[in-house]
Amino acid sequence: MALEDPVIAPQTETAPAASGMPPRFSCFVTGTDTEIGKTLTSAAMLYALARSGARTCGMKPIAAGAVLRDGRLHNDDADMLAAAGNVAMLPELTTPFMLKEPAAPHIAAALEGVVIDPVPILAAYLEIAAATDATVVEGVGGFRVPLNDDYDSADLAQQLNLPVVMVVGMRLGCISQALLTAEAIAARGLKLVGWVANALETEMSFFDENIAALEARLGAPLLGRVPRLEQPTAAAAAEYLNFTSLPNWPVRHNN
Repeated sequence: MALEDPVIAPQTETAPAASGMPPRFSCFVTGTDTEIGKTLTSAAMLYALARSGARTCGMKPIAAGAVLRDGRLHNDDADMLAAAGNVAMLPELTTPFMLKEPAAPHIAAALEGVVIDPVPILAAYLEIAAATDATVVEGVGGFRVPLNDDYDSADLAQQLNLPVVMVVGMRLGCISQALLTAEAIAARGLKLVGWVANALETEMSFFDENIAALEARLGAPLLGRVPRLEQPTAAAAAEYLNFTSLPNWPVRHNN
């Protein structure tokens, strides 16, 4: 499927204001690289959404690096998202493309004779969105990862048309990586609505100065700083993050 082929992009708000229903929350989580904390941030967001009382489900459309367990392919990232949400959906919906090889998606897919096509991903997103109040879609790798010969993860984000949260892996070089990623997001007509500083090292030289440089340049709110966690769980990461500035973030209902 070519990028110019017509695809109806899902809308962030599915309930009209006149209905009295609150607008639903959705976002796309990307990062400055692979293995920099996208899954941890996405899971923390799902955990916080569930605690707010929202019916929520995460989606990892493409996962590369799966093992057979209990008769089914499992990927650690996809499993973490599933555990953090509170609405169970079929794995075929939350991860339409579950690939065995831990490699770039287009390479892993080619090894299995699979072509990653956006149509089942977009259809799965719409089905999940219809069954939930909030959906978090986690990308794969960085923002521009090839998915097939003429389609990449930025194309997918553009077709989903969701607000974007960026996870910055805090290490030497992260300022340029973050600014280039933000430029790529804007070039696709998408809005960067927040970013997370995720510590990749126990100690980083000039950590605060790097944060200040990014805050001055990104034009989106810092949602929090996640330190190097001994136990990197959704609940632990959520303690360091505040997502309430994100568009359509649900108000917590106290019982």
